[in-house]
Amino acid sequence: YDGYFTQKRSASGALGLHPLQKMTATMRMLTYGIAADGADEYIWSAEATNLESCKKFVIKVCEVFGERYLRSPNEEDIARLLAIGEERGFPGMLGSIDCMHWGWKNCPKKWHGMFKGHVSEPTMILEAVASQDLWIWHAYFGLPGSLNDINVLQRSPVFTKLAEGQTPPVNYSINVHQYTMGYYLADGIYPRWATFVKSIPAPDTRKHKTFAKRQEGARKDVERAFGVLQSRFAIVRGPAKGWKRKEIGDVMKACVIMHNMIVEEERQTGRQSCTFEAMGERVTISRTHAEQLSSFIQMTHRIRNQGEHDQLKLDLIDHVWQKFGNE
Repeated sequence: YDGYFTQKRSASGALGLHPLQKMTATMRMLTYGIAADGADEYIWSAEATNLESCKKFVIKVCEVFGERYLRSPNEEDIARLLAIGEERGFPGMLGSIDCMHWGWKNCPKKWHGMFKGHVSEPTMILEAVASQDLWIWHAYFGLPGSLNDINVLQRSPVFTKLAEGQTPPVNYSINVHQYTMGYYLADGIYPRWATFVKSIPAPDTRKHKTFAKRQEGARKDVERAFGVLQSRFAIVRGPAKGWKRKEIGDVMKACVIMHNMIVEEERQTGRQSCTFEAMGERVTISRTHAEQLSSFIQMTHRIRNQGEHDQLKLDLIDHVWQKFGNE
């Protein structure tokens, strides 16, 4: 895909670095978190070459594999996610959502006030949606660490396609109530939207305690995904040493893509069939600007409907109690 990763001859006829040397130096930097000059004795390449190889590698990974491994769930994916959610007691669940902070060591001094939040060092935020198999379906990175999860959500495109009518509807029923939108499990800071299901802060009955236990256990999927991502790519575990936000963002995006590649390779769910009425015809919106804007506004209001959020939560509390109350 890129001529940089091919072996060439110099003007004097001497062979340059082999592609495997550049790739190995890059992967050691990403997976072990070593400095750019930490592979010079093993790879026999200079620090500047290793840095250039890493920058070009992550950019090309995003360009070549981003469309496949950072996609939104398609119809087959939605059917599988719904089957897993029903088995865990949460019909209609498409994953869990949360944010992670990545420290920025070389943040310019003039930006420290914007990038310092609940920790004493500058950070950047990754908002992610993950499923039980640790596949990361949504990754939005680059906002300053002074923001909280609500501020990130207001700027995030996580529900953009849903609001624009570009996702297939998710049809399911709980306690004879029909629903046509999937939801994510979230912690207490997230707003009462129809697309979020939160735990109960202080459960005082067996029914509420059972629901809180199941919700908090399933919500840990995204936390596990963050931990596995950091364990596989040590460069994400330590503070970022880059100077430019664009370059740091490319590194994070490439690590998420390669993480999903590993998940795809190791996936052995055995759930390829689904009995839910999970798919429907793709919603088509008129190209007329007024109608398109009106549909977008109506869908946005529906996503943020607090009444539907409360009704969905009550239905799920009853459903989880009926399924797991005797355990």
